[in-house]
Amino acid sequence: MPTGYLYETHFHTAWSSACARSRGPEYLERYKRMGYSGIVVTDHFWRGNCAVDRHMSWPNFVEAFFRGYEETRAAGEQMGLSVFFGWEETFDGDDYLVYGLDKQWLLRHPEVRGFSRREQWEQTRLGGGCVVQAHPFRDRDYISAIHLNPIYTDGIEVANAGNTSENDTQAMRWAKKNGLYTTAGSDIHSAAQYEDAELMGIRFPQKLHTVQDFVEAIRSRSEHSLQVLEGRFDAPLTKPRKAVWEHGKTTRRVRDTSELFGSA
Repeated sequence: MPTGYLYETHFHTAWSSACARSRGPEYLERYKRMGYSGIVVTDHFWRGNCAVDRHMSWPNFVEAFFRGYEETRAAGEQMGLSVFFGWEETFDGDDYLVYGLDKQWLLRHPEVRGFSRREQWEQTRLGGGCVVQAHPFRDRDYISAIHLNPIYTDGIEVANAGNTSENDTQAMRWAKKNGLYTTAGSDIHSAAQYEDAELMGIRFPQKLHTVQDFVEAIRSRSEHSLQVLEGRFDAPLTKPRKAVWEHGKTTRRVRDTSELFGSA
């Protein structure tokens, strides 16, 4: 039986994510039963599939965006389950989980709506947070190319319950090749989604009391393990079927599999 404290890192509520089907409190009994110590709410933000009306004033948008998290946190407090705040932002089909910033930070920074990948990372770190690229090798019809960000991020979500094992094997190999910190998350959108064994997360030896503890664990590359199905990263390593672009100080297309994943 694994030891330590298990956290869900990728979680959507119907209040703030247009693609979610359940409100936050509806999930929590299941997570408690499964032995999770906490979750991070990461609803889709401005450029993603956000459920909040973007025609609102910025202060009203921020207040509305927080409601999914706030009602989930209140329910979590009633059952002893920690609930932290984050969000998921989208660029060109590449998504990022932003952790450690709060409502007051968002109210002071309306320019967040137009950040580049580099600005997102730099300003998040200045604000005391961190950024993790979500499901980097996801292959869906709405994604025209794979966009990878090995520099302006603090970690890589190498396991995502909405991905295939093939996608996650690619992500793990790419993360190892670039020496990147690894996380896992369910990317859950409905309380009934996934079998219990398919739920994912990250396990730490220490209990996290605040979202800043979570940020510090990622930024300091804390000891951890991933909650994933056995064999999740054992699929045959394949070349992505779509064009792959790496973003850093420059943007370049990566065509060679060995350049992308390194040698076996």
